Amino acid sequence: MAPLPIPAPRESGFTTRTDAPLYWCRYGRAGAPPLVVLHGGPGADHAYLLPQLLDLAGDHDLLFYDQRGGGRSKSDDRTPVTWQTHVGDLAALLGELQPGAPSLLGYSWGGLLAMLYAIECAAGRAGPAPARLALIDHAPISRAWRDQFEAEFSRRQQGAAIAAMRHELAASGLRERDPDAYRQRAFELSVAGYFADPRRATDLTPFRVTGRVQQSVWESLADFDLAPALAALRSRAIVVHGREDPIPLASSTAAARALRAELVVLEDCGHVPYVEARAPLMAALRRFLGSSAAT
Repeated sequence: MAPLPIPAPRESGFTTRTDAPLYWCRYGRAGAPPLVVLHGGPGADHAYLLPQLLDLAGDHDLLFYDQRGGGRSKSDDRTPVTWQTHVGDLAALLGELQPGAPSLLGYSWGGLLAMLYAIECAAGRAGPAPARLALIDHAPISRAWRDQFEAEFSRRQQGAAIAAMRHELAASGLRERDPDAYRQRAFELSVAGYFADPRRATDLTPFRVTGRVQQSVWESLADFDLAPALAALRSRAIVVHGREDPIPLASSTAAARALRAELVVLEDCGHVPYVEARAPLMAALRRFLGSSAAT
């Protein structure tokens, strides 16, 4: 199955206030409540969240951007990218394109970035603090939970179901007949362990991760644990987690508890709820984003 088509943005460009230019684009209604979307990775780009997250474009002015080192924000600069780099970039981008207290929607690593940014705001090192945090299957909030995630994802990728799919692809002759289709299928198998139903990987827009960026960001976090710092935040928040996500539910539970946030657990859903549980995800987000401002 071919990925769903992605419409052109309403407007796009590159930042001028960041150390390196970062690609950004807007979808939705100009003048509608703004929502800044942070993609996963690190080292990926915004496009793999599309077109599904454009379900929110009817009610919001959506601002996406490619974080430093990925997508259209790649560069030849070999300076290590750290979590502090990403927080600084986000602060500069918001100051340039979305001033005021932002509403942030963060998916996977983007959810962790949203929390790191909010923590830095609370400490007076960035700002203004976000009014809302919508955290969708956010990356683990501690090194211990990240280690559990990596072990579980590896176990799934080596399991019988995905191994059978890899064997089928190898025996299909697709690599010689249709190299593009082969690459698409190879991508799907590389991410299949994220899904409750590995067959749903066909519905995910393909993406690439810049490995050196991913590695340098996780190394910069060292032996991290965000739970204590999250308890000091005052942003209104929601945490959404697919029951079958290889990331431990305990991580999202701890984050929701620290943030005093609603925790929504989606059944029959893995790490990609905008594919596997699109309707209930959007219902939860609309309910939250339509609520009153942070107190």
